[in-house]
Parts: sequence; structure tokens; C-alpha cells
Amino acid sequence: MRRWADTAAAVAATTRTSEKTRLLAAYLSALDPDDLPIACVFLTGRPFPESDPRSAGAGWVTIRDAVERAAGAERGAFGAAYDRTSDPGLATALLLEAGRDGGRAPGGAGAGARPAGSPALLPAGSPTLREVVATFAEVVAARPAVRVELLAGLLARCEPLTGMYVVKVLSGDLRIGLREGLLEAAIAAAFDWQLPAVRRASMFTGDVGATALLAREDCLDQARPVPFRPLKPMLASPASDAEAIVGRLGAPVWAEDKYDGIRGQLHKVGDDVRLFSRDLHDLSEQFPEVVEAARSCRWDGILDGELLAMRDGEILPFARLQNRLGRKAPDADVLGRVPAGYVVFDVLSVSLAPAPPEPLLEVPLRERRRRLEGLDLPEGRFALATLARVESAEELEAAFDAARARGNEGLVAKDPASGYTPGRRGLAWLKLKKALATLDCVVVGVEVGHGKRHGVLSDCTFGVWDDRPGRGELVTLGKAYSGLTDTELDEMTRWFEAHTVRRHGRYHVVEPAIVVEVAFDRVQRSTRHSSGFALRFPRIARLRPDKKPSEADRLSAVAVLAGEG
Repeated sequence: MRRWADTAAAVAATTRTSEKTRLLAAYLSALDPDDLPIACVFLTGRPFPESDPRSAGAGWVTIRDAVERAAGAERGAFGAAYDRTSDPGLATALLLEAGRDGGRAPGGAGAGARPAGSPALLPAGSPTLREVVATFAEVVAARPAVRVELLAGLLARCEPLTGMYVVKVLSGDLRIGLREGLLEAAIAAAFDWQLPAVRRASMFTGDVGATALLAREDCLDQARPVPFRPLKPMLASPASDAEAIVGRLGAPVWAEDKYDGIRGQLHKVGDDVRLFSRDLHDLSEQFPEVVEAARSCRWDGILDGELLAMRDGEILPFARLQNRLGRKAPDADVLGRVPAGYVVFDVLSVSLAPAPPEPLLEVPLRERRRRLEGLDLPEGRFALATLARVESAEELEAAFDAARARGNEGLVAKDPASGYTPGRRGLAWLKLKKALATLDCVVVGVEVGHGKRHGVLSDCTFGVWDDRPGRGELVTLGKAYSGLTDTELDEMTRWFEAHTVRRHGRYHVVEPAIVVEVAFDRVQRSTRHSSGFALRFPRIARLRPDKKPSEADRLSAVAVLAGEG
């Protein structure tokens, strides 16, 4: 693991793509078959392959307690180090370094701190990649109380740099300037393959570690989509307007309704049916009626679509579906009140049993849609995505308005000649969305950002005035992370720091003096915010220095936009 950490640090230290590729290729080519897939998966910033349903099993509290125990640090030291760095890995390195030096780790002794002089655990030999991933697996399977001891024991064997990267991988916060395409290029260079062949195999396997092993064994041409190993979904890039879309794709453009639900990939072989989410987690138990309906179909294969609240073929608002989110096994009452359905827009492989499924990822969309329209789909529970074939920007605008009239978010414009590229956000699919409206809101709180926005107060919580009788206070409506320029963020950070009323860790309660215009896609009921509403996909359209806080919008205006006014 130490050599992996050294390689990751070297990759992070250079901005040259060619040098990153060279470093990675040299490292990967020297690994044995057992270590190679582990190293590649770790380089994606995950403890397990993306298709592996296991989560890390170690949240903030587990990592905090394990690092403090391994470093012999006082209670609260990890939080103090994290507040300075906004990086759990760097915070880990600071504490381990202080523990190795025999000094007290930064943070100070607060309530519940260990007595001064509590010794750090001493290194007992740097762990191997296989030992690290084995410990990650033990952490996932262990009871919460045991997880801290397992992780602390692993970190106690790590030098500060290695410990830093163990935590970075475990927390999914690698940040070494490594895109997946660059890792694929390194695999190609390491094992003497052309990059398109690596990308094609990775597209089929959905697992960069498995792809690397196939490349090493000279078997890339054997890659195929595997039932019940979910593929990363193809993504759509945002587009500014209809004119830009037609200019980019050319006529004709296929315009599909963009549904406001949960992306779902359906795999079927015989009576075995499973649903997977956009992040490749198994959703089958959450939507048993969809799974059961698919069992009656005569085909086997993999479909791509959207899970929605649906009754007898009629799509219900997303707010209804929210009542089912997080329920691993909804009871009969929930299934009756909020029935779910599946709108299908693509087929990735298909066959009529008992023939093996035929991969269709490289087949043009027009042929995939033809194959999809020929499948028997359960009526009332399944539906085909609404599709319009348009020739001009004017027709695309009309299709957008029709999609909105049907209660959908907007459109995804697609090139009918395009293949399906899992995990890619290319220009063959372009999404056209427009803000439903904007609201003038008052910023009531800000939070320190992450990554490139470390040290900047960039995450704004905003609210509107409660104009119900006897009220009059600001009530929160949401949080926005994007929309301001770097210059605006720097200026606003200085203002917020000077006008902070209270601090709760990384969160600053600020004077309610800044008005921002917030764009959003829709309004829905929510118990998360004190207004009782939440904005879907909020973003800051612009600062409004011309407006006083008293001129911000009222709660009654929000209710009207939610259809309750």
C-alpha cells in the first residue's frame, strides 16, 4: 500500500497528463494479478468496484474515532484538523505525524478527551493492498463498535502518507487529478493495448479493475456485459437552448421526455430480475411491483429507464415517489398508496430465451429503439419514453413545451445514430431544461466548501419571508452550491466572515442581509426546511445587491409555484 500511496502522491503532484499516465503505467505494469484490480479500483477513489453493492461501512464517526485512537490523539483533534484542511485524508496525516513524533496532536482537549500522554499505536509494518481491502471488507461486515478497532489497527500500521490515502479511499475523497479516462490510458500503456480497445472493454465490464486484468492477460476481446453486473449509465450533457442542440446534433433530432424520477437499470434472466440505481446499488427490494411485472416478460436482457410513481400507466409527481425513497422493503400500505412504474428509454442487451443476450451498446440508437419497441412490456406498470422526431429548433421548443405540459422536467435530445457509452457524458445526448421560475431569497447561513472551494464559504442556505398571519420571520427553503464566480465567492467569503453571528463547526449563521436570485426546476413539499417546501435543483442565478432583504419573496409566492396558492 505504501508504493500505491507514493504513486498516488506523485500523480497528484503533476498537472501534466502525459506524466500522470507514465507514472501510472509504470506502477500498474509491475503489479501481480492479485494486486492489479485492487490498485485500479483504489485509483478510482473507491474501496470496492463501483458495481460492488457494498458501501464503505465507515462514516465520519468511525473514521474520526479510529484516527484519533491510532494517533493517540485527544478527543476532538480530528475535527479540528478537518476544519483546517477540509480533507479527511490530510487530517489523518497530520494526526498520525504528530503521534509518530511523540507530540500531542492538534485540536486541544475538550470534553471527553483522553488523558494527556495517552500513547499512539506504533507501526508494525506497512499493510499490503490485499490486507487493506480485506480490512475494508471486515469493516463493512462488522458491528459498529468493532469497526473502529479494525480501522484503528490498520491505520496504526501506516506511515502518515499511507494512512492519508487509506482514509481518502475509504471516504471516497481521493482528489489526485485522475479521471477514469486517464486511468484507462495508463492501462493501455501498461499492457500494450490501443486505448479504444480498453475503453470498449471497460464499457462492457463496468469495472476498471476487471478491465485491467483482462488487458494484462491479453483477453480484452472477451469482455461482454454480464447480467446483474450493472453498467454505469450513459449521461446527457447540458445544452443552453434548442438552437444550440440542433446545431450540434443536426436534423433529425430525437427528443425524449426527461422524467423526474430515479434512474434505474433493469437486468433480467428468466425469473431473476433486479433493478440497479444510477450509482449501481440494488433497488430490487424497494420496487417489488416493478420486479414482479418484469418476470412475466418473454425476453432476457438489460434495460435503461426511469423509476417513477405511476398508477395504471399515469405518471404521478416526484413528491409522491419521495415517500418511498429509503424504504428497503415497503409494506402493502405504501405499495398501495404510492405504486411505482418503469419508463423505458433504452435497451443495452436483449434476447429471446434461451439464446444468450446480444450486446447492443455499439448499435445505433435508432436500432436499439426499434428493438425496444418490439419487446412485450407489462401494461400499466411499464411504459416507453415519449419520443418526438424533430427537424428544427422551433419543433424542439414545441416538444419541450409539450413535455413540460405532461409534467416532465424537459427533454433529452439524442443523436439517432449514437451508440450507448456507459458512464460518459458526451455530446450525443443533450439535456434541455429551463428554470420553472426564480425567487429572490435571503442568505441565512453559509458553509465551508470542499475540494477547489476549500476555505471558501460557498454553500449558501437561503430563505424567504413567512407572510402567514402572526409570523414574519425568515424560513429556510434550500441550499445552493453553484452559480457564483470565483471572484464573487472570494468577495462574499470576506463579507460572511465579517458578519457571522454564530458558528456551528463548519456552518456559519450570518446576518440576513444578502439577497440572491435562485433558479430551480420545481417546488415540492418537504419537512427538511422550516418553510415546509424545498426547491428541486436550486442554483444561484445572480446576486441582487439592488434589493434589500425586506424585498425578498414571500412564502405565499412559493406556495403558488407549488400549486397550492
